[in-house]
Amino acid sequence: MKAVLFYQHGGVEKLRYEEVPDPIPAGDEVLVRVRACALNHLDLWTRNGIPSRPVPLPHIVGSDVSGEIFQTGSLATHLRPGQRVLVSPGLSCGRCQACLSGQDNLCPGYDVLGARSNGGYAELVKLPAANIVPIPESISYERAAAFPLVYLTAWHMLVSRAKIRPGETVLVLAAGSGVGSAAVEIAKLWGARVIATAGSDEKLQRARVLGADETIHHYRQDIAGEVRRMTEKRGADVVIEHVGKATWEQSLRSLSYNGRLVTCGATTGPEASVDLRVLFAKHLSLLGSYMGTKGELLEAFQFFQQGRLQPVVDRVFPLREAAEAQRRMEESKHFGKIVLQP
Repeated sequence: MKAVLFYQHGGVEKLRYEEVPDPIPAGDEVLVRVRACALNHLDLWTRNGIPSRPVPLPHIVGSDVSGEIFQTGSLATHLRPGQRVLVSPGLSCGRCQACLSGQDNLCPGYDVLGARSNGGYAELVKLPAANIVPIPESISYERAAAFPLVYLTAWHMLVSRAKIRPGETVLVLAAGSGVGSAAVEIAKLWGARVIATAGSDEKLQRARVLGADETIHHYRQDIAGEVRRMTEKRGADVVIEHVGKATWEQSLRSLSYNGRLVTCGATTGPEASVDLRVLFAKHLSLLGSYMGTKGELLEAFQFFQQGRLQPVVDRVFPLREAAEAQRRMEESKHFGKIVLQP
């Protein structure tokens, strides 16, 4: 099969488009013929190298996959070749207390497809049969690939961790990102008022089209000051934070009394500080959120099937142009998901 892989960590110049051996599925695994694979920042971090999470080299990244069942292992009798599917990106053991309690994202052996295992920048990808979600003909492969990781992440943040309620005000940082655009849609689905930030006028306009009620240019405007102005000094009930160091202070200052800040990432750096007096005096909640469960993905997927969640596809590149696709993400030129097609 053809695949994009890297033999050394570094920049996009390390990516190679080559022929590699086809993976072989075990009894409880399947091979999926990849029709689309969406990019995530995890792809860039893994390519650059994460010292605490070494990967065997050469390595193939890619967590968000849609396609067709190509081959099934002997135990995957509920699936058939040719079936249209998307992939649940979280890999877990299925046997530990967390998995058996329906919290597979807290499995001690939890991984994300393409992080330590080979992923979807390829014509074929191998994964557990438990990670397969059938999709109807009405959903394109490109939109299906744009759905799993970011909608699962945003759903877990808003619904499971923040416990969003109708009528609340939600501040979404970086609405042009995959998680940000998904969070805008999910917050609106739950009846919230959404304030979204972005770094260009074009992205702000697209956020409004997506459903944002108010927008803030996070390079030109004071985020916390604008949130207070838009809420008559009350602040946001929920802040969806995934940027990290660059916006952390502004995110905290944007919260109302009893506000909840949910964070799933640190794209601009992990350093952060908290004034404990503000934390306890305002009854704030700081919530960590990591991916989500397979069950939550299926919950969110129902709204995708109904057309009530509509993943945003920024641009589609052929697989051989994966380096250019990753460069577009690194330069923050995208709104929504960048997708590769083998």
